[in-house]
Amino acid sequence: MRQRILAVGLLAAVLATGLFGIPFAIVVGQLRIADTRSQMERLADRTAVDITAAYATKRDPVSLPTPPRGTQIGLYDQHGRLTDGVGPAHADSSVRAAMGAGQVTNGDDSGDLVVAVPVDRGEQVAGAVRVSTSRSQAYWRTVPTWLTMAALALVGLAAAATFARIQAGRLAKPLEKLAGSAHELGDGDFSVRARTSGIREIDSVASSLNSTADRLGGLVARERAFSADASHQLRTPLTGLRLGLEMALDKPDEDLRPAVGAAIEHADRLERIVDDLLDLARDVPRRNEPLDVAGLLADLRADRLPALTAEGRSLLVVVEGDIPRSAASPSAVRQILSVLLDNATVHGAGRITVTARNAGGALAIDVSDEGDGTTSPEPQLFSRRGGHATGHGIGLPLARSLAEAEGGRLRLSRPAPPVFTLLLPERRAEWPTDG
Repeated sequence: MRQRILAVGLLAAVLATGLFGIPFAIVVGQLRIADTRSQMERLADRTAVDITAAYATKRDPVSLPTPPRGTQIGLYDQHGRLTDGVGPAHADSSVRAAMGAGQVTNGDDSGDLVVAVPVDRGEQVAGAVRVSTSRSQAYWRTVPTWLTMAALALVGLAAAATFARIQAGRLAKPLEKLAGSAHELGDGDFSVRARTSGIREIDSVASSLNSTADRLGGLVARERAFSADASHQLRTPLTGLRLGLEMALDKPDEDLRPAVGAAIEHADRLERIVDDLLDLARDVPRRNEPLDVAGLLADLRADRLPALTAEGRSLLVVVEGDIPRSAASPSAVRQILSVLLDNATVHGAGRITVTARNAGGALAIDVSDEGDGTTSPEPQLFSRRGGHATGHGIGLPLARSLAEAEGGRLRLSRPAPPVFTLLLPERRAEWPTDG
């Protein structure tokens, strides 16, 4: 990843340098040629003026000036013959054009730059001054400029490489960490968290990965705890079913239909509990409708009341006025209240009361009994213990985790007589109101 980003950055820098530098170098070379022609023209023009002045004062012209290094200067008569200086023995096209047109002429001769200026004697053209230099000589004078440009280009490429390396690290490092987090997640570490990098696109992927880790972690944790949770939740109805069947066997002469009916009711309850536990373990999407609190509490009372009555205890369900509607899962709420009712049945005494009420806009469901309560601190009460632990076992920790998964809370409101309170958030705004 780093090498790819670095290669792309360098390629872009090289292309930008080439697309800008090569045309600029060509322009610099052309400017150098134009400047050389201008210098040659000035030299030839000054020489022609001096010779014209000499013709006007005396018979023989002045000597030709010494040209710059690499430059040749020659004087031609009106017949095109070289009379002084350096140049072709006979006039070339540039010299002939200058004498014929009577004006400065620029030309090229076998790779040389040529400037020819006519020399006047009175009203007539008496010859021409020819100044020439090789084109390569002009380009050699451009080499320092080109070298400076090349040095600046190298500095620019080095800066681009450094910047590309920094950017490659900045982009690749969070991606590498993200890949490592994904690998750890694939290995089963659902506690892995991808850190934010400040790059929006990468942070979006990291957030999605973290959400996936949370969801998978919760799902796997629920599936791993399913067997233990199912054992805890199924123990009471299985015990009731077994006791009912054993009592029917102890009285073979009586009509077995009531016992069979009770067994079917216990079986229905077991089936409902298994369905609820499977839904919770698999995180089945809930329906977009409010929780039917009154119906759920009525079902729980119908399930629990026979066993409690047989023990000389009672179960009271109270719905106080207009209670808020909640978005909680019926399966989750049923299992939470089942845990609380099991706890009150096993560890409590006297009448069990389930009260649904409005708690400042939230739905509160209290489960209380008339027993001595508990002396255990709340953190210990809701901490999961081993499978062989006594006391409240895994039920209360399971119930609290289910409540928190629904966006609610489960707490011990009063230790003695004990009152456990389930708090659930109010309904969604898009649900239609009653009436």
